[in-house]
Amino acid sequence: MSEQSFGPFKMAVDKGIGWVLIDHPPKQLVDGELIGGLFGLLNAVEADEEVGVLVFESADPDFFLMHGDVDQILAMEAPADVPTEPNMAAATFDRCRTIGVATIGMIDGVARGGGSEFLLSLDMRFAGPRTVLGQPEVAMGIIPGASGTQRLARLVGRSRALEIVLSGNDVTAEEAEAIGYVNRVLPSDQLRSHTAQVARRIAASPRLSIAQAKQAVDAALGPVEPGLLAETQAMMACSATGQHVPLMQRFLDAGGQTREVERDPDALAAVVDQMLEID
Repeated sequence: MSEQSFGPFKMAVDKGIGWVLIDHPPKQLVDGELIGGLFGLLNAVEADEEVGVLVFESADPDFFLMHGDVDQILAMEAPADVPTEPNMAAATFDRCRTIGVATIGMIDGVARGGGSEFLLSLDMRFAGPRTVLGQPEVAMGIIPGASGTQRLARLVGRSRALEIVLSGNDVTAEEAEAIGYVNRVLPSDQLRSHTAQVARRIAASPRLSIAQAKQAVDAALGPVEPGLLAETQAMMACSATGQHVPLMQRFLDAGGQTREVERDPDALAAVVDQMLEID
């Protein structure tokens, strides 16, 4: 079994399956380092004919990925010109869709914001009962900007996607399975064995067949690239106003982006209410 490291991503290849452990302490945030590591991992897999499946899991027992790093978002400057291509996070996540191997997320914890968007970019998602998903960006003065608006609408339909995106409410594992946010939910002690069985079956197939099957299914849904660009432009339009700055600062000041608050849905909801000054 060969092993490689790409920043926060550690991959061990076994019988055609790349088992990828995401280890990005202390908070499992989606930040520049994580995007860069994923970019390097995908480059390596594209050049390695041995790998037919990538399975992503988290080293953190509470968080698959917390969400985008709010401190980094606050430090970003809006571009002077209207973007003409999707942002780096959206483009890198989209490679999980277009790469010629199957990509699977194995989750039994929290993934909000950019963490949810990364999972949505994968071909399949198998979840344990502790899974919590969500897109909380609108309340913070921006929108999901790493492909979330595009992928949720394709998976769960327009109305449910808007409910998730506009309300910012968490989605439990049971709810996620019912609406198609995840493929299926399994007991925690069966999650790995089920994921491994699916991955082994796929990895035993010719890599060309895997790649062509993905392309054919995508052709049925239509191109995603125009929507990714529209999302990036909408995200930049929001951030250019600066409306997110006081909201995000209140979020941080109230305890957001801490492990204690983020792993407790009720505590996080109270922080968001405080951020929005809701009585």
